[in-house]
Amino acid sequence: MSTTLSQSHSSGGNPLGGDDTKRSPLARLQHLLHSQATIGPAAVLLVAIVVFAVLSPRFLTPGNISLILQQVAVIGTLAVGQTIVILTAGIDLSCGAIMVLTSIVMAKVAADTGLPGLPALLLGFLVGTLCGLLNGLLVTRLKLPPFIVTLGTLNVFFALNLWYSESATIRGTDMPSLLLWTGQTINLGGTRVTYGSIMMVVLVAAMAFALKNTAWGRHVYATGDDLEASRLSGIRTARVLLSVYATAGAVYALAAWVLIGRIASASPQAGQMDNLDSITAVVIGGTSLFGGRGAIVGSLIGALIVGVFRNGLALAGVDVLWQTLAVGVLIIVAVSLDQWIRKVKP
Repeated sequence: MSTTLSQSHSSGGNPLGGDDTKRSPLARLQHLLHSQATIGPAAVLLVAIVVFAVLSPRFLTPGNISLILQQVAVIGTLAVGQTIVILTAGIDLSCGAIMVLTSIVMAKVAADTGLPGLPALLLGFLVGTLCGLLNGLLVTRLKLPPFIVTLGTLNVFFALNLWYSESATIRGTDMPSLLLWTGQTINLGGTRVTYGSIMMVVLVAAMAFALKNTAWGRHVYATGDDLEASRLSGIRTARVLLSVYATAGAVYALAAWVLIGRIASASPQAGQMDNLDSITAVVIGGTSLFGGRGAIVGSLIGALIVGVFRNGLALAGVDVLWQTLAVGVLIIVAVSLDQWIRKVKP
């Protein structure tokens, strides 16, 4: 499979050719969703917003919108790293553990040694990148499946987190102000938006640009589309995979910074389910678990869908049990839709 075809999976157009006028409406929809992966999730998000706005007059208030954005900031940031891994037909179950370990390293080294905020932050980014690099080395050098590798490192990083933190939470009052900066807010149109949410949007834009407009991005799509064909065409697939996991680790470190600002502390027990939530956001956002098709923007939309559903259902008085059930149904529908889209015919 060529790199050009891989690009078209995410950037639009009709890479499969054929005359749309001769297809049934359902076939046209299938081709449209194949070429534009974010259309489906965007439509779901729009419908959800309209429905919940009708069900609850509080849904579209500035305070509630601010709450949704704050809740989505951590998962949305994690989803960026998870997306580039899944685009290569991999998966990263350790992303939440890397984020929490990194947050503990940032906070504890600053609180215990008096290290200023910037060096503590940079140390955290180094730790996150090295964790991602370890995942990449195990996948590329030992040829182990990403699922097994990251399942193992999930436990390793979580154990290191508990050991280093001594299972104790580091309070925000003991940290430099820079580590808490992502939790500060600014007023945008009457809505209080955190700097962490703004960083998430900037990160999504930067990664989307890199995937669409750089050779590295094209190689990521090609590697996920067909690893062997990409290798035979001259792409250094092992190097691409290594760079993807290392970059993802750095993104998880950024999520750690957002997490510290979000909860105004660093807790070894925080974000225990965030790895699954990030995968949920990516899948609902239209990125194929089989690799080679999807977009970063879709993952942000997926994170917003989950945030909107949980918030809207809570405002409607729906029990947490049924909120979880609704998200589970969304995942099943998203994966089923992906399977249908992948069967598109020229």
